[in-house]
Amino acid sequence: MTDDRLPIAPRRETARGLAAALGRRRGLCVAAVVTLCAGVGAALLAPWIIGLMVDDIVSGGAALLPFGLALAGSIAVGAVLTWAGRVLLARLGQGTVRDVREHAFRTALAQPSARIERAGTGDLVARLSGDVRAVGQVVEDALPAFLTAFFSIVLSLLGMGLMDWRFALAALLVAPIQYFSLRWFLRRSAPVYRDHRVVVAERGQRTIEAVRGVDTVRALRTEEQHLARIAESSEDAIALEVRATRVRNDFNVFLNGAELVGLAAVLTVGYLLVTGGEVELGAATAAALYFLGLFGPMGSLLYRIDDLQDAGASLARLFGVIGLPTPPEREGARRSAGARRSEGAEGADAAGRGVLPGTIEVDGLSFGHRADRRDLDAVSLSIAPGERIAIVGASGAGKTTLARVLAGALPVDDGEVRHDGVDIEQWHPHDLRDAVVMLSQEPHVFAGTVRDDLALFSDADDARMRAVIAQLGADWMLRLPDGLDTEIGEAGHPLTPGQAQHLALVRVALSAASVVILDEATAEAGSADSEVLDLASLGAIGDRTGIVIAHRLSQAATADRILVMRDGRIVQSGSHAELVATPGPYAELWEAWTAW
Repeated sequence: MTDDRLPIAPRRETARGLAAALGRRRGLCVAAVVTLCAGVGAALLAPWIIGLMVDDIVSGGAALLPFGLALAGSIAVGAVLTWAGRVLLARLGQGTVRDVREHAFRTALAQPSARIERAGTGDLVARLSGDVRAVGQVVEDALPAFLTAFFSIVLSLLGMGLMDWRFALAALLVAPIQYFSLRWFLRRSAPVYRDHRVVVAERGQRTIEAVRGVDTVRALRTEEQHLARIAESSEDAIALEVRATRVRNDFNVFLNGAELVGLAAVLTVGYLLVTGGEVELGAATAAALYFLGLFGPMGSLLYRIDDLQDAGASLARLFGVIGLPTPPEREGARRSAGARRSEGAEGADAAGRGVLPGTIEVDGLSFGHRADRRDLDAVSLSIAPGERIAIVGASGAGKTTLARVLAGALPVDDGEVRHDGVDIEQWHPHDLRDAVVMLSQEPHVFAGTVRDDLALFSDADDARMRAVIAQLGADWMLRLPDGLDTEIGEAGHPLTPGQAQHLALVRVALSAASVVILDEATAEAGSADSEVLDLASLGAIGDRTGIVIAHRLSQAATADRILVMRDGRIVQSGSHAELVATPGPYAELWEAWTAW
């Protein structure tokens, strides 16, 4: 685990956040609680009615039919009201969980990409999926059972007290045993549940890393190492689950002992009161039935605390995400982005710089993925609005790392990075994503139609889409079985790697960003697609500021300026003609490229 992982909210903050979420549905909350309580109360009339029946039989009465009808009526009304209360509670709980999940998701999207990268996407995925699912299951099952048990206990004790206060006192003898048992259980189980959630998130992160880089893993033959790391996390999770089971089993011993003590006390008090003539046999019978009826609710209540505690750990992780601070939104940049979108609908070249020029300034930038290594070392550069830069160098030179820092996907360790005169860390993530778009060599094809995919990040209409498609030479989209209405994605019409990259380039061209970063965005294309995609890359950048991580020097040759990187530093800078004429790394690369 690293110190950069996402925070977990403390209990008080989690309780405040949950109370605020429930407060937005105050009416539904009151209706659910009142209805559920009324249902439990109606059902608990049954022991009292049975007690009256016993007294009637002892006195020689024969009015069994009215008592039977009353008993059936109380059970039926209780069942209906309890059902209605659980339905209302489910609506309340699921609506609240939805609000918390969406709030957490919005907050996560508002975070700088570098923050999420440092924490690990596995942790975030675990919170927005596994933790939400855990809370949802508790809301659906454990919470109604917990409230039903709670109301049953309170109303049963009230009924016993109305018959004779000593019955209630005898029943309460179990309270100290259960209280200290519960404290013992919570003290030992809370760290186990918390650690289990963290370990599961770590396992998810390691699995995601292995799956994402499966080709690299296979090429380097490190399958066993990755499997060993995942297995280590799995074994830790299993060990924690075994510990939790052992704690739960020990808890059961205390609960069974408490039930024995309580039942013996109630029966003893009932015997003494009946033989002393202080209560009728029917009252003692009802008191015994009330206490016997407490076995289930009391066990359910205490067991459900286990589930509620598990859900509480999940909620603390979700509210930890919600509580993350975000930079203040820059209203001017937001208006500029909106203006650029509006301009984007007016012509094929309107997705240009707009109000924000797209200036980039880097001073003394340093960054390291590990503390003992510099992947970028004292990098300084300045990119003018509309300038197209190509970055070349051997694998591991720092090209992609530099691109990701400029896009905000990695943090600035030392030095400064400024977009349009504003430090990148002062940009609101939404504004930065409006201003800078980055496309990697593995573009994602979203599930839906081609039109849906292209419209994800712009408000372009069909006419605008078709104009950009023609401009970037992507007419094949219009020739698909259903044209722009063709379903694509994993379950849709298959696209070749080159087509997926072409689609992503059209999407970039439709965006309103003032800076376009292409990180080997045509690397997966075959030789038949390379020329088409290179031209499409130029069209996608247009007259905007462009940064191209070039895997083919033919891409670099058309750039306004070329930066050559080696060991995290910029070792050469100039135009293609200047660098070819100057002995150095670029000239050597160009000679090898043209010879090949």
